[in-house]
Amino acid sequence: MYKKIMVPVDLAHVDKLARALDTAANLAKTYHAPVTYVGVTSSVPGPLGHNPEEYSKKLNDFIATQTNAHGIEADGKTVVSHDPAVDLDDALIKAVNETGSDLVVMATHIPNVADHIWPSNGGRIATHTNASVFLVRG
Repeated sequence: MYKKIMVPVDLAHVDKLARALDTAANLAKTYHAPVTYVGVTSSVPGPLGHNPEEYSKKLNDFIATQTNAHGIEADGKTVVSHDPAVDLDDALIKAVNETGSDLVVMATHIPNVADHIWPSNGGRIATHTNASVFLVRG
């Protein structure tokens, strides 16, 4: 049913991604689909790396942990953005298209008042790509 699964990850909040990561791994096993973990970073130094190369190393370490823990086929894609907070949706939409993913599994939060005014990341991906989007709360 699904041929390629994309999972956006925020390496600064990996502790909040467990349910989404487990869901993606289970779907990958069920459909024999590889997973691409996508991280969006800036080119300026930050807590996750002084440059995109350092960030990519941390993303690759994260991917190795996931493949070992879940026994799945996975790779990664680092997307460099001028301002990840502003460009996140566009960066993820581009990554869906570049990776050929037909399913996006991503963590989300409980909706709040602002979500009724601004669209969610998952909602934007769902309306601007051909991929199915599975939002995982908790």
